[in-house]
Amino acid sequence: MFRLLDSLPAPRLAVIAAATGIATVALLLVRPSVAYAAGVDDDAAFVFNTFSFLIWGALVMWMCAGFTMLESGSVRTKNASMICLKNIGLYSIAALAYFFIGYNLMYTDVMQVIGMPGFMYGPTGDEVALLGGDDSAAASVLANGAGYASMSDWFFQMVFVATAASIVSGALAERVKMWSFLLFTLVLTGIIYPVVGAWTWGGGWLSELGFSDFAGSTIVHSTGGWAALAGMLVVGPRLGKFRADGSVRATPPSNILVVTLGVFILWFGWIGFNGGSQLGIASVKDAVAMSIVIVNTNLAAAAGVVVALLVSRPLLGRIDLFAILNGAIAGLVSITARPDITEHYWAVIIGAVGGLVVVLGLKLLEKVKLDDVVGAVPAHLFAGIWGTLAVSITGGAPIHIQALGILSIGAFVFSVSWGLWQLMEITIKTRVSYDVERLGQDAGELRMESYPEFVLMPDMDED
Repeated sequence: MFRLLDSLPAPRLAVIAAATGIATVALLLVRPSVAYAAGVDDDAAFVFNTFSFLIWGALVMWMCAGFTMLESGSVRTKNASMICLKNIGLYSIAALAYFFIGYNLMYTDVMQVIGMPGFMYGPTGDEVALLGGDDSAAASVLANGAGYASMSDWFFQMVFVATAASIVSGALAERVKMWSFLLFTLVLTGIIYPVVGAWTWGGGWLSELGFSDFAGSTIVHSTGGWAALAGMLVVGPRLGKFRADGSVRATPPSNILVVTLGVFILWFGWIGFNGGSQLGIASVKDAVAMSIVIVNTNLAAAAGVVVALLVSRPLLGRIDLFAILNGAIAGLVSITARPDITEHYWAVIIGAVGGLVVVLGLKLLEKVKLDDVVGAVPAHLFAGIWGTLAVSITGGAPIHIQALGILSIGAFVFSVSWGLWQLMEITIKTRVSYDVERLGQDAGELRMESYPEFVLMPDMDED
């Protein structure tokens, strides 16, 4: 063929080249679907989807840093080191628990309620053969897989589990014992959360009924919120938080700069949390959908901030920066159930209502004498409930199915969590001693102070 082209005169070659270029451009303009709609080939699709899971998963993992900053800045300085330990501990426990038993319970041969118990999870046989040098196994990996490497999916799912556990950490800060909390984290991430996931994302009974929760307003955030609420009821409030005369002692964050940094990190990580839940980026449709998801996520958070700013003075008596920062989180949680709506104004409305819900929730918890250090229950549980119900407005999901999912998941998570907290209270105790709480968990449990140059002074209000 090349010899034939060489034999042609230069003018004719120029004409052929020009005609080919024009035909190609015409094809792209007139029939763009031929060039783009089907997406890339199978090999490239596999690579894009796998890479997407890993990158978005890394962003969600980065949310653990956000929770650490948010919590360590919200507590008093005498407890900040313990917050750091609990957060890196819960992430590590979540990774191991989900690897050894959790993923199998959530996704392997789910029969309505729970998957098949299995020990550990790993790459498929075809993937192992491919890595072992059998290049012919590549075709089997593409043909028999889900369009991405199996362990990339495991990693993306695992970081969601750690997010649920982080919610509990913040709510019970400054008084829950380290070992009691870590033991609860093991059960939450290894059993409780995977059962909820099996009912829904694993194809269980709620999924079959049509329950809709795109990225986990209820499945992730309300699960963490229900578990935290159960713990708050068993462990009780911090010393001196609610006075004998019925008044509430103000406990402002010790470092609002760090809290603000933590919220921005969470906001950033939520792009991966919701964007990655598109579960693919190998076609034009996926790319467009993911863009919409990310924009709606951002809009909802912004609306939550603005509304919390507007209502904090009328409801709380002051412009409360802590409540406003929680407005961002509430907006993010609210939109997580349905960020794929094309009418962007709905994202603003959903996030705005979430901002109102969290401020009202903060005030409600004080009224009923429940001590939530970081506002986790209003921001994750209350806003998660609202966001899940809002799917019936924006996505046409049956309201009774959405309500059934909220109630059934809430009843399961709360009852099992409450029972576990009570069992630990009876056996190993859930709360630190009076002396440790007054001195602070950093010095009392860890023997490592966050700010050793400071002089620790007992808090007289705690008496």
